[in-house]
Amino acid sequence: MTDAEFDILDELYFVISFQDLLEQLDMDKTELSKHLKKFYSRGWLRFFSSPDGTADVEEVSVESLSNSYLLASKAGLKAHNS
Repeated sequence: MTDAEFDILDELYFVISFQDLLEQLDMDKTELSKHLKKFYSRGWLRFFSSPDGTADVEEVSVESLSNSYLLASKAGLKAHNS
């Protein structure tokens, strides 16, 4: 796991909006989106349409990321702590 991946997962222990995550990290939107899509494909990340975390986003795309709320999955937390 790269330092950037570790830093991103470190922010995903609680539900956070994409915009808030972007503000917390020192990377641009394109780079962050790339990492998040990779995490999602590995099963490390959940995307929600609201901050209460009750409805998963059906399709993860660059457009949907900007309005998403994010949370590390159990697999993502295990990867972060390995």
